[in-house]
Amino acid sequence: MRARSSGGRHHVVVVALENVLALDIGIPLQVFGSWPDGPYSMTVCTERPGLVPMHGGPALSVADGLDALQAADTVIVPGYLEPDPPSAAVTAALAQAAARGSRMVSICSGAFALAAAGLLDGRRATTHWRYAAALAGQYPQVTVRPQELYIDEGQVLTSGGVAAGLDLSLHLIRRDHGARLANQRARLLVTAPHRTGGQAQFADPPVAPDASGVTMPVYEWALRHLDQPLTVDQLAREAGMSRRTLIRHFHSDTGRPPMGWLLDARLGLARELLESSDLTVEAVARRCGLGTPANFRTLFKAHVGVPPRTYRETFNPAAVKGR
Repeated sequence: MRARSSGGRHHVVVVALENVLALDIGIPLQVFGSWPDGPYSMTVCTERPGLVPMHGGPALSVADGLDALQAADTVIVPGYLEPDPPSAAVTAALAQAAARGSRMVSICSGAFALAAAGLLDGRRATTHWRYAAALAGQYPQVTVRPQELYIDEGQVLTSGGVAAGLDLSLHLIRRDHGARLANQRARLLVTAPHRTGGQAQFADPPVAPDASGVTMPVYEWALRHLDQPLTVDQLAREAGMSRRTLIRHFHSDTGRPPMGWLLDARLGLARELLESSDLTVEAVARRCGLGTPANFRTLFKAHVGVPPRTYRETFNPAAVKGR
């Protein structure tokens, strides 16, 4: 890791790629840049100084080029639209910054730029849950963990989308200067200093896949009978095919074995009921076929990242207050 820049302030350089996401770039600017008496200084740079197109806002005027990375203690790459690999000049500059010991950070789809520079090879990383499959497919040498809000791998840190970038930014302050300063900054930003759970609680619940005409009826039938203890053999009989053929179709359509897809569907229904109804945890567990309340709580926390009550407090607080 680089030593602190001269003057005692840790220098953060934000790389604005073309079509940078407005909220994503706003996070480091607000957390580190709008802090006159804070321990950080900041520069924004880009490959071609001038007006940088910004998705979700007006073009961003950036005066500094990639040579600004030479003075960086921390480099932050915010998310950008349609995250294709950036230019060779950008990936080379990022790789060189890392080789000099700069701390490398991405928010949302900015992880694609770090991956293109080879900085995520052999590491765990996360990105916005919508982009996780694409990141894993394009960079199989990266262990993608879409359920995490952020991942700290020492010199390289990645976060999920938008608000997860705020979580990671506060984590950096906590890591650099302790919990007290991070908590003070969080209060000023009117946000929680630390959030429980991960991105799984924010991802869209699964629905019936876009399957072929042969198998679509069995998915729809299963979704109507989630309160029952379904088995692979039952699904095969309903589909009118052998067990082996059914399993092959499930893997082809969903990438999951039948019981794995069923668990996803049960948990998806549970999320919908927790969000939209005031049913008790016991009633939700029965409706979704997830067994006893204790079993339901265990499965929900393991796969969604938070207990059912915490999830309901986040997405349906009126139901909690009414109890």
